[in-house]
Amino acid sequence: MARNVLVDAGFVVALLSRRDAHHQWAVTQASELPPPWSTCEAVLSEAFHLLGKLGTPNLGALLRRGALLVAFTLTENVEPVVKLIEKYSNVPMGFADACLVRLTETLADPIILTTDQDFRVYRRHSRQVVPCVTPE
Repeated sequence: MARNVLVDAGFVVALLSRRDAHHQWAVTQASELPPPWSTCEAVLSEAFHLLGKLGTPNLGALLRRGALLVAFTLTENVEPVVKLIEKYSNVPMGFADACLVRLTETLADPIILTTDQDFRVYRRHSRQVVPCVTPE
């Protein structure tokens, strides 16, 4: 089992919104790879925006109880993040995705829970597949 489970906004939204098409998948993943989960502030910003005011209390609860941990500092990773965004400009790669890919390069045994199939295109350390779990 992975020691460092990372989550993107799609997973967080799916987990907290019963209306989301991937809700059951996210609930299953949450039980198989339980918190705490690591992420970045860009993911949290996206998740708060996508969930809106109805989802804010539940996302806040995940943060307050330590189920979601911010494990990324941009100031220490500016150059690698910008290079990733430039490299994948044809996809295009968003800022949050670039931060998560960079986070996989800095943590031991990472895996990303995501609804975003683009993570199957991205590479960490230039050529390594980004370990991730996505809905089928």
